[in-house]
Amino acid sequence: MSKLFIPILLGTTRPKRQSIKAAKLIEKIGNTISEIKVQLVDPNDYNFPFDGNDPENKNPEYSKLTLNADAFFIVTPEYNHSFPGTLKRMLDSELANYIHKPVAFAGVSNGIFGGARAIEALIRTVREMGMISTFSDVYFPQIQNTFDENGKLLDEGYIKRIERAYIELIWMAKSLKWGRENLESIYHKKK
Repeated sequence: MSKLFIPILLGTTRPKRQSIKAAKLIEKIGNTISEIKVQLVDPNDYNFPFDGNDPENKNPEYSKLTLNADAFFIVTPEYNHSFPGTLKRMLDSELANYIHKPVAFAGVSNGIFGGARAIEALIRTVREMGMISTFSDVYFPQIQNTFDENGKLLDEGYIKRIERAYIELIWMAKSLKWGRENLESIYHKKK
């Protein structure tokens, strides 16, 4: 069986973003799991010129990435009790490529809630896009105290939490991939 492809979507382009540290840790742990292939997706590397789901408003590289994905792991900071517009723009660009694919979340904040409100807001959004959210979220509260100045993890407990999130995401990815490939629906024609 081929490896499942799981893009890790980083939700912001801010210059001093701390969520990149969490995303790199999730990528590092994902790279240790033999049955998956992960790719960190930095929105700074993609151009999303306009709003909407029209073909001329898409980024071809991002379109291909989302089409080939079996699941997603979203890493989002919490801005004003929600998630960044950058992430919304990324998600809005590829509606058809998300249907019946699972998504895991990692929330990041410099406060005590670890992005919980951003994840809560995202659940409604991804559901509308046809994605299925897992229930093993990872929270990074007080991100400024989670890694040292060189990006080294200070709390090894995060490793187990991230591995648990991957276990659930992989199970969902396998189940939904089988469904997409074997069960006909209005969104997927049986092969």
